[in-house]
Amino acid sequence: MTLKKIFFFPFAVIYGIITSLRNFLYDWKILKSKSFDVHTICVGNLAVGGTGKTPHVEYLIKLLKNDVKIATLSRGYKRKTSGFIHATQSSTALDIGDEPLQYKTKNPELDVCVDADRVNGVKKILEFPEPPKVILLDDAFQHRALNCELKIVVSEYSNLFLHDCMMPSGYLRESKKGINRADIIIVSKTPERTTAVEIRNVIKDLKPLAHQQLFFTWLKYGELTGFQNPTETIDTLNELFRYRIVVFTGIGNPSPMITYLKEYASDVKHMQYPDHHQFTVQDITDIKLC
Repeated sequence: MTLKKIFFFPFAVIYGIITSLRNFLYDWKILKSKSFDVHTICVGNLAVGGTGKTPHVEYLIKLLKNDVKIATLSRGYKRKTSGFIHATQSSTALDIGDEPLQYKTKNPELDVCVDADRVNGVKKILEFPEPPKVILLDDAFQHRALNCELKIVVSEYSNLFLHDCMMPSGYLRESKKGINRADIIIVSKTPERTTAVEIRNVIKDLKPLAHQQLFFTWLKYGELTGFQNPTETIDTLNELFRYRIVVFTGIGNPSPMITYLKEYASDVKHMQYPDHHQFTVQDITDIKLC
């Protein structure tokens, strides 16, 4: 156990008691969960950030949008606004948050909404002239005031929630027992060279319940494209070894991407910024000088 974990352990115990009590009150119907007459899919996790929820939400968008009308509902982390907002083409990250903006940019026709109060958010969405048939809720697993129809929990292969501990000693938002509420468990960022034996060991450790489905997913990176000319690409396998690369990131866990680039580029320098970092002019200057 590291010094940090030892120091924060008493606070983690207190936090664990509080979250467990809250879950107990919902489990025993003392606190009520609201259900709606619309299909709701929650994509969340037990830990704070870095598990890869966003790519999985984007996958679901791609999977569903051509067959049924859908909407996304997020908190809108680090936005400068409050309350319910229905994104438009002119919305910025300061209005709705960076991840919802990413959904909207890639899918202009999609109803992208943000509201810290998920119950209120769903109510507002259902008031649309053409309400969706499915609402994808990003990072709402702990929002138990809303009873989602399908609950998906994402946990990273190299940092499974099983080996983590409660905040602030670790990164867990609630007890590991919270996984029992999930309908689907996704082990994300699985290395491509993972063996069948290693997969079976993870399944053995996770011990999914009878009602739970377990999936393993991995990241597939595209080719590097030009910033000014998106049609200009670099063949990773055959050309990247000629380049020295400066990478700057503002995501929860950039390690898999950095590892991938180091396999192909001659040199990689990584400038790591906090998750959801709002880049400043000075940041850009520092990157240019790197």
